[in-house]
Amino acid sequence: MGAGLVSSAFAQSSSSPPPKQKGPLVWLDMDQAELDASYDQSVYAPNIRQIQSRYASNSDITRSRLGNPKRFAYGQTPIEGLDVYLCDRPKAPINIFIHGGAWRSGLAKNFGFKAETFVNAGAHFVVPDFINAFESNGDLMPMIDQVRRSVAWVYKNASSFNGDPNKIFISGHSSGGHLAGVTLVTNWKKDYDLPMNIIKGGLLCSGMYDLKPVRLSARSSYVKFTDSMEDALSTQRHLEFLNAPIIVAHGSLETPDFQRQSRDFAKAVKDMGKPIDYLVGQNYNHFEMPETIANPHGILGK
Repeated sequence: MGAGLVSSAFAQSSSSPPPKQKGPLVWLDMDQAELDASYDQSVYAPNIRQIQSRYASNSDITRSRLGNPKRFAYGQTPIEGLDVYLCDRPKAPINIFIHGGAWRSGLAKNFGFKAETFVNAGAHFVVPDFINAFESNGDLMPMIDQVRRSVAWVYKNASSFNGDPNKIFISGHSSGGHLAGVTLVTNWKKDYDLPMNIIKGGLLCSGMYDLKPVRLSARSSYVKFTDSMEDALSTQRHLEFLNAPIIVAHGSLETPDFQRQSRDFAKAVKDMGKPIDYLVGQNYNHFEMPETIANPHGILGK
């Protein structure tokens, strides 16, 4: 009898905890905790700090080989500057990379590690700095305004660094993928009196293209979403202004809703008959995907 009690007690103590009870659904099949986790990269990418440190150290190494980028101002405030890594080719194509950081962090200098892929291929590589959500009091509109103005500046001033204004491409990752997507559907004629097709192609990696679920997530604790902001900055709702072929990519180890965002967006673009390539990086998480740009044989560096 004593042995039976011990056996029973051991079984209870060694059993796994009861499954978490699912709360009310907030978005698709997710409750609030699941949705919050789906927009918190650290839950699905535990090596986030190591990778971000690698971004910075590899950017330093890249600058040791290429030299420091030229720094230009595209606006009046101190943050409104951009780094330009120059190649030797005359009238070279230009890639503008929009960095991520959950709209709340990131500096251009820590994303220079991708530059060598472009410079060695005969293209200039541009990384703008822009305000973050804490500095804008939770408003994303000043952020996208700065990103758009940086692109307009590059178009108008490309000849000053031997670039071709007719060969401008944009790329972005994470919240930078979101901002690059919104930039691709800009009404350039109406808002900037520029040709509608100033951007000739885009690479959108691990971005967000409809902000409704993001607004429902814990990110609303630092982004002050409004109906007008949600609509204006949801690229998927403005595809009539998409005038360039794009690549949409994500890693297979990303959060469930980040993967869904890319799948749904790619399908929406395809359904409109617009040119789109959809890529999945097998066994890459959210932060590992952009590192493949720095590899000329990587899924995004080819």
